[in-house]
Amino acid sequence: MPGYKAKKLNEQTVSINNVLKATGLDMGGKGIFIEYEGDLVCASGFGASAASCVSLARALNDEFGLGLDDDRINEIAFEGEKGYHGTPSGIDNTASTFGGLVWYVRDLDGGAPTFEKLKLKNPVHLTIASTGLTASTTEVVGDVRSRKEQNPSWFEKIANEYVGLVHEARDALLEFNLDKVGELMNKNHELLQNLTVSCDELDEMVEIARRSGALGAKLTGTGRGGNMIAIAPDGEVQKRIGDALEKNGAPLVYNTTFGL
Repeated sequence: MPGYKAKKLNEQTVSINNVLKATGLDMGGKGIFIEYEGDLVCASGFGASAASCVSLARALNDEFGLGLDDDRINEIAFEGEKGYHGTPSGIDNTASTFGGLVWYVRDLDGGAPTFEKLKLKNPVHLTIASTGLTASTTEVVGDVRSRKEQNPSWFEKIANEYVGLVHEARDALLEFNLDKVGELMNKNHELLQNLTVSCDELDEMVEIARRSGALGAKLTGTGRGGNMIAIAPDGEVQKRIGDALEKNGAPLVYNTTFGL
């Protein structure tokens, strides 16, 4: 993703220092060399920042024999995520630490979040496509916060719809009612458009996915760039969705599954 690493360099520097501080390690001037490897691309919306925080925490744990369990790894990664997001929700580092399909509810009063791993009776076919645009979570969240302060009733209405929709989606997933899940994904995208966090590129990709047979499609992550996700009823339709997105210029398209 051209320019992504350069744009995120300062945020990553803060993140790395946050992780080191959270581990309690005193490097004493000797320093460490960090090299990230793997097949996760550095692009907005793929959870690369959370993955880097978790992997760094695990590497430090292994190298220095800190004896950290997954819960503590997750807490340290959350501190690292603050370098990128300012006030992260915690969902990205939790998903990266524990894997799988995660139900996550943040406690807005500062308490521990509700975290539960879910399993479905069958895998769900998911297409992920990148706009190729790098978005700043801090900037987008700050803009939405400003709009909320200017018009609290507008924000509250959207937020209340959002909460109800998410609980409906959880139930529909556990019942494996993918038509309902798709319908709710489409509604979710409308809410995100109302929040002004979508963009022309995301809206176009969502429409391409739906025309190609997606049961539902929406932006995911920060918005104003990053990625779109779409669910398909089967692998054949999933391939058709991915091919259509690539044909229309999506720089990165992944077909995968989730739920088991």
